[in-house]
Amino acid sequence: MRIQTLKKILAVLTAVLLVMTLAGCGSTPANEPAPAETPVSENTENDAADTETGNKTLVVYFSVTGNTKDIAEKIAEITGADVYEIRAAEEYTDADRNYNDPESRATKEQKDKEFRPEIGSGPVSLEGYTTVFIGYPIWWGEEPRILDTFVESHSFDGITVIPFCTSGSSGIGNSGQNLEKNAGSGIWLEGRRFASGTSKEDIAAWISGLQ
Repeated sequence: MRIQTLKKILAVLTAVLLVMTLAGCGSTPANEPAPAETPVSENTENDAADTETGNKTLVVYFSVTGNTKDIAEKIAEITGADVYEIRAAEEYTDADRNYNDPESRATKEQKDKEFRPEIGSGPVSLEGYTTVFIGYPIWWGEEPRILDTFVESHSFDGITVIPFCTSGSSGIGNSGQNLEKNAGSGIWLEGRRFASGTSKEDIAAWISGLQ
C-alpha cells in the first residue's frame, strides 16, 4: 500500500476510532471492564487489499515478551494489514536473554553478526504486498539475529519497508540500516522505537506522518 493511500485510509479510521471511543465512554458502566480487543488474525492469506489500488500491507514481527506483538497488532488494526509472526525454531527463555551472562544464548548470538537463528514459523510469501512493517525488540543495541535470517530469506523488490522496535530505553539505533543492508532490496524508511503500551492514537499519528 502506497504511503499516500495509507494516510487517506488512516484519516478515516482515526475518525471512526474517535467516535467509537467517545461512545464507549458514555455506555460502559464504571464497575465493568471494557471488552477486550479482538486478536489480529495471523492468517496472511486474508485479503488486506486497498479497494482503490489493490495494494496490500503486511506486518511482520518477532516478539518474546509480548511488547512488540502489542505494537504490531495495533499497526495491523490501524492499517487493515495482514500479520505474520516470526517464531524461533528454538524458543528463547528468560535465561537465554540474560544481559548479565556472557554465556547466555542471545549474548553469544548478538556478538556474532553472521549468526542466523532458524525460523520455526511457517513460510510466508511477500508477493502482492507493497508495504511491509517489520517489528522487533532491541537486543544488545541491535535487531535480534533472527530478523537478519528473515530479511535475507525474502526479496523486498518494489516493497516499502518500515521498521519499528520496542525497548526499555534503547533507541532503534542502526538496526533498520542493518536490516536494509542484509535484505539488499526494498525501499526502507526510517524506523521508530516504541515504549511498551504505546497507545493506538500515538501509533496512528506516526503512520500518518510517514513519507
